[in-house]
Amino acid sequence: MTPQKWTNRKDIVWVTIATILYVVCFPANPLVLTGVIEVKSYMPLFIIGWIVWAFGMVLVMAPIVMFPRLGGVPRGKSFVSTTRLVSTGIYAVVRHPQYTGGIYAIFVTTLLWYPHWLFAVLGVIGTTLTYLSAREEDNRLIEKFGDDYIAYMRMVPRMNVFLGIIRLIQRRKRRYNALEKD
Repeated sequence: MTPQKWTNRKDIVWVTIATILYVVCFPANPLVLTGVIEVKSYMPLFIIGWIVWAFGMVLVMAPIVMFPRLGGVPRGKSFVSTTRLVSTGIYAVVRHPQYTGGIYAIFVTTLLWYPHWLFAVLGVIGTTLTYLSAREEDNRLIEKFGDDYIAYMRMVPRMNVFLGIIRLIQRRKRRYNALEKD
């Protein structure tokens, strides 16, 4: 949700709740580091957590790198000021890599590093809020890009990386088969 869209109390409350969840569930966890919650860590989960965190951060950084190069961002503007729909790279796999990466890097990683029921509950709430934000973003992008975005939505899942990879492989296979027939 962009700051210029924060026009009513509902939006402000929504963003405030999401921000609090992101801080409370951040992997460098304030509740654990201050001793409010004591959690036993398990080395295999901790290692998997680092892998999940790294994957999530790659997704989070993708738009920052890709939009200025491929999205027609005017010079000096924020990376979110795209003028062209980007549907290649990670955007051929998921429509919202930054939201998806945030879920992996914050909520999943925190639960792997600090297995505690509170982080599971907060992670479900945070993931739900993030998913709903991605749905709202889809509506804004339909307004911005119209039918092109609707066609893109049919091809690429919102946040499901695994389904996105399967669909990408299927699209490439169909293209390859079509080229072979020519």
